[in-house]
Amino acid sequence: MRVLDLNSSYLGVRTLTLMENAGGAVARNVLSICKPNARVAVVCGRGNNGGDGFVAARHIAHTIRPDVFLVEPEQEVSSEIARMNLERAKELIKPLSSFDAGVYDIIVDALLGVGLRGRPRDPYARYIKLLNESRKTIVSVDVPSGWPSDVQVRPDITVTFHAAKIGMDNRNSGKIVIEDIGIPSEAETYCGPGEFALLPRRRKDAHKGDAGRVLVIGGGPYTGAPAFTGMAAMRSGIDLAFVATPEPAFLPVSIYSPNLIVRLLKGETLSEEHVKQLLEFSRSVDVVAIGPGLGSAPETISAVQSFVSECDRPLVIDADAIAACGAKQKILKGKYGVITPHAGEFKKLTGKSVPDDPEKKIRTVREAATRLKMTVLLKGPLDVISDGRYVRLNRVHNDAMTVGGTGDVLTGLVAGMMAQKATPFAAARIGAFANGVAGNLAFEEKSYGLLTTDIIDKIPLVLRRYL
Repeated sequence: MRVLDLNSSYLGVRTLTLMENAGGAVARNVLSICKPNARVAVVCGRGNNGGDGFVAARHIAHTIRPDVFLVEPEQEVSSEIARMNLERAKELIKPLSSFDAGVYDIIVDALLGVGLRGRPRDPYARYIKLLNESRKTIVSVDVPSGWPSDVQVRPDITVTFHAAKIGMDNRNSGKIVIEDIGIPSEAETYCGPGEFALLPRRRKDAHKGDAGRVLVIGGGPYTGAPAFTGMAAMRSGIDLAFVATPEPAFLPVSIYSPNLIVRLLKGETLSEEHVKQLLEFSRSVDVVAIGPGLGSAPETISAVQSFVSECDRPLVIDADAIAACGAKQKILKGKYGVITPHAGEFKKLTGKSVPDDPEKKIRTVREAATRLKMTVLLKGPLDVISDGRYVRLNRVHNDAMTVGGTGDVLTGLVAGMMAQKATPFAAARIGAFANGVAGNLAFEEKSYGLLTTDIIDKIPLVLRRYL
């Protein structure tokens, strides 16, 4: 829901509007079960769930005057829109010390929403227990407070927004009423700023390396690709990027940036003799990105297959490594990560051409992800991303991004997000959107003269805007 809220705002539907619609929907459901002269309490937390409660109370007040109780001090209300709606419902607020659940007929639970991690603590745990012991009719807002932990409100009704949340059922949520609050379908279909909500927050006490380490295996015939991937991974917010590359690319990558730690693979191209060395390298990193600039020499294809089959790290597979995996798909069994083909590489990976029809294209990518049990990010004028169960599309980019190297940047971004503990599907969505926005920012300055390095330089601006 946080993803959808942010993507809706990006598409022009303000979070304030969504909250107003949500609160109105809760009020309608409460009033539909109210008897004349019923007493209603709305118990609110400090987040946006509480904000929905303030709006609901204001709408209920057109028919029955409810009492609103805030379980934390007003100054602790955490979001601007929740504070705004608190002010608009101010005359309905009663001191928390006067709350007596036994005197009310209906209690609206607006304590905690979908953002909860772990078990609720006091004062929330205390009021969850109090509501459950009241034996009054309880209506929960969006989800029962505390769900899905073992400390949760047990409501009679849950008014949930947009769609039922995965895991909700009549046992934990009572009667589930789904309300449309105006979230555009595009907010769920297309990648947007909301995807960044899927990136776990960085610990404030983190040390070097805690924010992620990426190993890039690439280069040999091509020297720029592994450097672009490594630098894009660094710009994504990780702590360390290693590039393992054969001799022809070693010096160019080394002098490209001192931020990259470069490991020499002796010889002109990647070959079987490097596999043991690479597996040792991989044990000290969080994610391996393999493929950029490797070339398609037979010894390289064989080395990629050997490495992938034995590697136990999460993988981002790109460029020439895709064809190598397509030629021996069984090596992908049990692997975890993302494959980033364009249309030609997709055929080498799966043996199937990418259909022109959008619906058939989506179905084809979903089927491939299901069969391979990895996230597939099909690059193109419209990126198609699937983990086999869900599909997201990305349309944010520009036609100057056909310049060589933009795919290498995408690989680095996806690897970087995975190294920061995003799931493969989330990392692919964040990476595709971030790459497109960075490309658009670069295009504003460079027009059709933009270079891959210009896109890399804009990645921090994207993070500053949306993280």
